[in-house]
Amino acid sequence: MCVRKPNNMLVHHAYHSRNVIEEQSLLQLMDEEIGGKFYPIHRLDRKTSGILLLAKETKFVSKFQELFTNNEIQKTYYGVVRGFSPETKTIDSPVKGRDANVHKEALTHLRTLENITLDIPVKPYDSSRYSLVEMSPKTGRMHQLRVHTNKISHPLLGDTKYGDKNHDTMFDENFGWKNMFLHAGSLAFNHPFTKEELFLKASFPKDWISLFDEFTWKNPLK
Repeated sequence: MCVRKPNNMLVHHAYHSRNVIEEQSLLQLMDEEIGGKFYPIHRLDRKTSGILLLAKETKFVSKFQELFTNNEIQKTYYGVVRGFSPETKTIDSPVKGRDANVHKEALTHLRTLENITLDIPVKPYDSSRYSLVEMSPKTGRMHQLRVHTNKISHPLLGDTKYGDKNHDTMFDENFGWKNMFLHAGSLAFNHPFTKEELFLKASFPKDWISLFDEFTWKNPLK
């Protein structure tokens, strides 16, 4: 099963989570709309939108997960970042794992697709600059793309943990965009059972479509 996860939605609740009643997870929503159990093959952050693979039976999960662990799957993400990011950049910098005391090697390839300068002041400048980036992570560390874009001083818009609050506020006040601009756009791989070459993509949420129109940027998934 391939689905497009919305922004601000957990894939599933932690065991014995207190938030089960207050907050619907993706797996709960799928059970309501489709019916049945599904097993996530990989992860997406709560704040990240985009493509997610799930299996209908647990016995299929490990074979698909091998694609990720063996780097046999091409993951492409899109982000909107502060400033004019480099034309291309390889970010090779360790990221803290789920055990916050341990740093693990992490590698991301970044490419800038679009730029814009707005005549809207954001302290300490009298204008503001943004870039559309395409990112290909070669490792799958927790918050890897969020940490790596911040590491090169081009944090993602709407990222309340690693981002820039002044720019987030400007986006909200001027355009009404509140979500984090990180989207898992596509996956390319050979199906582990049928060997078929697959290219799967998930269209952008409405905030992104509004931004493409406002900034006259080309939608890279069209």
